[in-house]
Amino acid sequence: MNRWKWLPLLLAGAGLFASAQAADMNKTLKVSFLAPETGFDPAKMSDIYSLGVIENIFDNLLRYDYLARPVKLKPGTAQALPEISADGKVFTFKVRPGIYFADDPAFKGKKRELTAADYAYSIKRFADPKVSSPNATSYTDYVLGLAEAGSAASKKGRFDYDKPIEGIKALDRYTLQLTLKKPNYNFLYTVAAKFSGAVAREVIEAYDSNTNAHPVGTGPFMLKEWKPGNRIILEANPGYRKEVFSDEPAADAPPQDREIAEQLRGKTLPVIGRIDIKVIEEEQPRWLSFLNKQIDYIGVPKSAIPSTVHSSEANPFQASLNPTLAQRGIRLHHNLGMDLTYAFFNMRDPVVGGYSKQKIALRRAIGMAYPSQEVIKLLYSGQAIQLQNLVPLNMVGNDPRFHGAPDFNPALANALLDQAGYKIGPDGYRRQPNGQPLLITQATQGSAFDKQFNQIWQKAFDSIKLRVTFKVAKWNENLKAAYAGKVQMWSLGGSAAIPDGDDFVTGLWSKQIGVGNLPFFSRPEFDKAYEASQVLPNGPERDALFDRMNRVAAAYQPYVLGVTRFENIVSHDYLKGYKPHPLATVGVSWRYVDIDLSKRR
Repeated sequence: MNRWKWLPLLLAGAGLFASAQAADMNKTLKVSFLAPETGFDPAKMSDIYSLGVIENIFDNLLRYDYLARPVKLKPGTAQALPEISADGKVFTFKVRPGIYFADDPAFKGKKRELTAADYAYSIKRFADPKVSSPNATSYTDYVLGLAEAGSAASKKGRFDYDKPIEGIKALDRYTLQLTLKKPNYNFLYTVAAKFSGAVAREVIEAYDSNTNAHPVGTGPFMLKEWKPGNRIILEANPGYRKEVFSDEPAADAPPQDREIAEQLRGKTLPVIGRIDIKVIEEEQPRWLSFLNKQIDYIGVPKSAIPSTVHSSEANPFQASLNPTLAQRGIRLHHNLGMDLTYAFFNMRDPVVGGYSKQKIALRRAIGMAYPSQEVIKLLYSGQAIQLQNLVPLNMVGNDPRFHGAPDFNPALANALLDQAGYKIGPDGYRRQPNGQPLLITQATQGSAFDKQFNQIWQKAFDSIKLRVTFKVAKWNENLKAAYAGKVQMWSLGGSAAIPDGDDFVTGLWSKQIGVGNLPFFSRPEFDKAYEASQVLPNGPERDALFDRMNRVAAAYQPYVLGVTRFENIVSHDYLKGYKPHPLATVGVSWRYVDIDLSKRR
């Protein structure tokens, strides 16, 4: 799920415009991904692993302050925060001169400066049907004339990038003006989103057949090597502008933030020369790699949490690290994530989809058979809380009084299925109301965690006499199938990309069907509330619309709501300057971290 939004802070190390290779090429950050990436074209990507890499190759006009909590935005390649018109519809950005793309044959031996026209081109790509961006509506729903340009391209079979669009203007070499057709109080978060980095038109056209494999940006790192689904190596961009870390923690910041500021103060970014990323889907080898210092930081695998993280059921918001690991110099970073897990139903599937009372009863019964507390205990070792809203706790749009997840009650679920006409056949399993066999196919992956999760699901389905089978594929393959509407049911999760609930409810908006809306859910009453919420500032009126969306979702049950997880990330003490970001734990820290090689050895 994805989207993003607004607000300011200090310019962190705008520095000089001269190129400066300050990165230490002897220092390599070692990272693991839990699932495969899918590619590195910003406009085409929505998964956190691909976007984590993209953030380090491409540059946004705005980005997040590294230390600030709550999160705040600051200038990236922009000279300052934008000028905004009184009606909140016109945003004028000034691009800093002297920023250059990494060298590439597409530039024919010439240094290529970043300009306002590059951002104009990059934004137009979201409306290009050929690009088929999963994040298209973040721009097409707001930028004046952009959706119409996309519609014209669909009819002609080609997007005309040279034709003027009223809402996108490069006023001069360094001035970009974006005009919206309606207010969007979160638009600056869109500009800061990882998918909003600037690409060069020459590069996109040169590698048109596979833009995902040829990322060329102005960011701190470049793609050196890529073995899809296996290994990614990034190297510091030798042409990266001189950028000096100068962020300062807030007066009430925790001691760790002051330590980070002291470690990084005055250092030129990026500090390290290489990033070596390996895809390790299985928990045990990933955890052992961390303990052996072959990985520098890691989210504690579920199987290792009981022996690693100690917290009480009474207060799971506080946790401590196993003393033995602490003595080894390992540090724990424990926070409630801005994320959620869920299982979705394909609402167009003839077995589990549809909006009739019988189909709603089937989905609700499955939700009532889902043992959420058992999942929290067995799969997350208590490091999660039950999700009751479409929006996670402590985010705009969450109502802590609303309980949208049905209570665990297999007996009542069986009675509901009986009443809806799903009778038990001679084989002991229920049949469809028309007498046809009923088989539910869940998409899944092959990891040990997924196998354990499947066992819990199997038990849940058995408790209500429904036959289920699990179809195993790689995560990125399941994602592609879900986009195409070829998945009947799938359990997955979403992490916030903005500090606003819009990021999550957009996943049920009908205009996102086939992109962010994986359940292919479509209800006019939901769309009406969602669209109204988009043009309002935060407040009681907008909260009431989120409440309406929650109620519509609870009524039709396109999801089985799961949990919001606690993030338990551990890092070695030789990794300096590391701080997980609440909106994206993948990629944000890489330009900032330093490595004490003597301690690593």
